[in-house]
Amino acid sequence: MPAREPAAVPRTGYRIERFTLGNGLRVVLAPEDGSPVVGVAVVYGVGIRSEPEGRTGFAHLFEHLMFQGSANLDKLAHFRHVQGAGGTFNGSTHLDYTEYVQTVPAHALERVLFLEADRMRGPRLTPENLRNQVDVVKEEIRVNVLGRPYGGFPWLRLPPVMFDTFPNAHDGYGSFEDLEAAGVEEAAEFFDRYYACGNAVLSLTGGFSPEEARRMVERHFGDVPARPAPPRPDLSEPGLSGRAPHRPGPPDPCRPEARLSGSGRPGPAGGRHRSYVDEAAPTPMVAAAWRVPDPVADLAGYLPYVVLAEVLTDGVSSRLVERLILKDRLATGVSGYMGFMGDAFDAYDPTVLLLQANLPAGGSAERALKAADEELDRLADGGLPESELARVRARMITLLLRQGDAVIHRGVRMAVLELQRGNPALLNELPALLTSVTPDQVTAAAAQLRPHRRASIEVVAGRRG
Repeated sequence: MPAREPAAVPRTGYRIERFTLGNGLRVVLAPEDGSPVVGVAVVYGVGIRSEPEGRTGFAHLFEHLMFQGSANLDKLAHFRHVQGAGGTFNGSTHLDYTEYVQTVPAHALERVLFLEADRMRGPRLTPENLRNQVDVVKEEIRVNVLGRPYGGFPWLRLPPVMFDTFPNAHDGYGSFEDLEAAGVEEAAEFFDRYYACGNAVLSLTGGFSPEEARRMVERHFGDVPARPAPPRPDLSEPGLSGRAPHRPGPPDPCRPEARLSGSGRPGPAGGRHRSYVDEAAPTPMVAAAWRVPDPVADLAGYLPYVVLAEVLTDGVSSRLVERLILKDRLATGVSGYMGFMGDAFDAYDPTVLLLQANLPAGGSAERALKAADEELDRLADGGLPESELARVRARMITLLLRQGDAVIHRGVRMAVLELQRGNPALLNELPALLTSVTPDQVTAAAAQLRPHRRASIEVVAGRRG
């Protein structure tokens, strides 16, 4: 029989145009002929890791403040104008950026551009708005972290175990003390520094004329005062290199965490490990993370780890699902992903490959971690069959393409790629880049995930069955 030709790599061919306004605002256009909707995303280069000491929680607080009115709009008017046009909106805070998004019928594009330009000039930073939103954020912390089982696990709990420096290790939701100390002057200073045109990317995706869109962007954003991007925070991190011994800090007395207690001890076979009792948790959990290559400066070295996470945990035939759930019954659920926010292509270095497992009642985190170590060794020593890698790649690329079908998801991804890499067209190249990862590269990545390089966090269940 003739040799089977390799399957063609699925490709996207999104048409992408870029330009920069005189005030420094970068703009990415991705028109799609015939689309009845438009996605508008504004991404600012400020996130949790941008926060200076004493200002924890400010990145998330500002996400709220940007909806509290602006020069020409009353409080919550942004909501009414978008919803009145039949659209949807959202905002979210990440480690290294904050995004504001809208999807509207194509005829409402100019309305949304006006709204975004108006608050880019400045939100209404009044004592009333600030006090109200501080209270909202504190209530979010109570509901999402303090008042629910596994709150903040692992994205708040694992970074201070893994990292030593303030930008990487601090609580991204913020301490009550820092939030309550926020004044209008401090908030205005934060806005002036980080919400600058030179620190933002505007992306438009969907049904619009590029020529008309350029004119509208110039009309609404062209006179926003120019301010350059601030220096990027220093994220350099000794981490698990051994140069800076880890010293777990004392509990924050301003965080009402009476129902949680913690302890630090060496991890199994090295690394760093911390456990804490969650009185609301019915069963234990464990999460582990390893540093990986720089996703921006060393994309070729980083991609095998992206594929490795899927080889380990994606689907019922994945390595860790077979071992931990189906064979040894050490876990009831397993997942793996890149970065603490779960997106492989939205963070600077340092970032991680993260695995987490739900354990049965009475389950052992140490046994689950040991089994995961053994599976990593088996993969590193025994190799990865091409057929297994082909199955994983097909699932990854299918998900990537399906996510890109939504105009706003595509718009945010391109804006972040422009912000962090100056290359929104990388979106079109990702399927081929993932396909180019070889079995040997994946096994070499697995060989780097050693116990002494691992940080782990364990939830000890406090609820009795």
